[in-house]
Amino acid sequence: MHTQRLYSALKMGTPVILKIVLTDGSSQRLTLSHGLPASIDDLMIEVKKQCGLQGNFRLQFMDSLFGNEFLNLTSISEVEDKGTLRVIDMAMPPTLPYNNEMGSPVLIPQAFNPLSSSVSDSSSLSAESVDTDVLSSSESTSSRSSWPAVFHVPKFSYDAELKLQQASLAYIRNGTVLIPDPKLKSAILDGLVQEIVQYKVYVSDKEMEQVAQSLIKTHPCLTEKGSCSGCGGWKTSLKYKLSNYRTHLRKLGCPEVTVNSLKNKPAGRCSAAFGVKKAKRAEVNFCPTYPTAETEESLEAMQKALLLDVKKRNNREVVKLKMEKTFAHRRHEVVRDGPTVEDFMARWPALFDVTEINAEFKRITTVPLQSKFLSQLDLHSDNLMRLFQNRGGQLGKRLQRIIAQMADCDDVDTGRECIIKGVCIYMGEDPENLVREYVGMDKDAINEAIEDTIVGIFVLKEHASSDEPEDIGIVLEGIKVLQDLDTVALAVAMLFGLIYALNLSYPADLRYTFEVVQKIFMELDGSKLSNKALALKNRLFQ
Repeated sequence: MHTQRLYSALKMGTPVILKIVLTDGSSQRLTLSHGLPASIDDLMIEVKKQCGLQGNFRLQFMDSLFGNEFLNLTSISEVEDKGTLRVIDMAMPPTLPYNNEMGSPVLIPQAFNPLSSSVSDSSSLSAESVDTDVLSSSESTSSRSSWPAVFHVPKFSYDAELKLQQASLAYIRNGTVLIPDPKLKSAILDGLVQEIVQYKVYVSDKEMEQVAQSLIKTHPCLTEKGSCSGCGGWKTSLKYKLSNYRTHLRKLGCPEVTVNSLKNKPAGRCSAAFGVKKAKRAEVNFCPTYPTAETEESLEAMQKALLLDVKKRNNREVVKLKMEKTFAHRRHEVVRDGPTVEDFMARWPALFDVTEINAEFKRITTVPLQSKFLSQLDLHSDNLMRLFQNRGGQLGKRLQRIIAQMADCDDVDTGRECIIKGVCIYMGEDPENLVREYVGMDKDAINEAIEDTIVGIFVLKEHASSDEPEDIGIVLEGIKVLQDLDTVALAVAMLFGLIYALNLSYPADLRYTFEVVQKIFMELDGSKLSNKALALKNRLFQ
């Protein structure tokens, strides 16, 4: 009876918050402002909308009666406020039950995978010649991960570890520090560099400091008495060692390094330090290597095939696999050549789609785009509203209009749009530079205004009082690259994803807004912020 009364109350309009566990292992918050929907189908529509999901899936709920195991959701009454739901992708290959002894799932053998065999040519996936050994995602992306919060010092060679062990005992007994001989020092530096390049080949000064600090924390006997930090010499030696190692990688043809070789510099710019192309916004796969057994010529042929594939109906899965395979080729083109948006759109039309932008962003950063952006926006919305209310001066007056607009509407999407515009104002920037509304204008006037836009989002409305816009889209370099988006918040997420996918700079008049999106909402390279963004972050977490 208690459960039934609770369910009835939730259905009658009491706001409900749910935790949604996504298929990639990440999770986000789902807010149902008007309470639980009437049916599971309606709930799934809301999950699709807020989490940016595509395709068929089912929901499972965490059942406390069975030790918090996930069971299939069969009734809306099984959903509780602040409960946890899990998304199960129906397109994923089935798995066998968990191994009771090992605690890990046993996958169905490859022979039973319906995607493992290649078949005859046709427009559908089942009839398209797709060899998953060739198009597997494991080969097409780098094995790198994002820079760790705590750098792990690796094990060195056996003799080096033996020397360090003996030195550690001497340090514990009488505080004697070790002055390593050249062979030991070289072994230590080699081991650290090998660990560093698992994450990136161009390391910032702060990150190098982190590595050196981790070294002397793990092996206190290596502390340098003549250094203020105790590791200044190690830090300097690491910089030179990594620089020499990049030279070695350049000779081996590592694309992330060869893109900065002198022969690739513009004419008249022979300085090695000019225009160094490297990850600057926490890109994990900035300029990855080509997949095994693939060359620039073979991937170029696949790119040309993609131009035909995107025109076929019911061909999304084939396009998805080939876009995954050609990721490195696409990144080389973007990083090395810096093509115009128009030229790039003509060569890679499949990229300019919500699903593919999400996929491309995750390939570059390993972070989900749409789901994380929207969940973080919801997570910080209450604190941001508090900051907006406390802001004074001219910015405070502008923010009051945003607050009033949110008070008049309880729609989640409108609230997100207001929060985004409020962040622009709070950072001292004009939200109209990000989102421009065109109300009651003829097509020629709209097209002319869009052609003058470098970066932005357009919203078309027939009347100022219209609740639903006719169209929401994204403009880059005066070209409509994306249209028919559902919400402004989704458009902002997709614009942010395209900036990464095309390796574009943030617009000068929106650089602080995008910095907040990147470093606070998306938590990418969040340790180094401008004074404005740092002030917002400090107040946000007070």
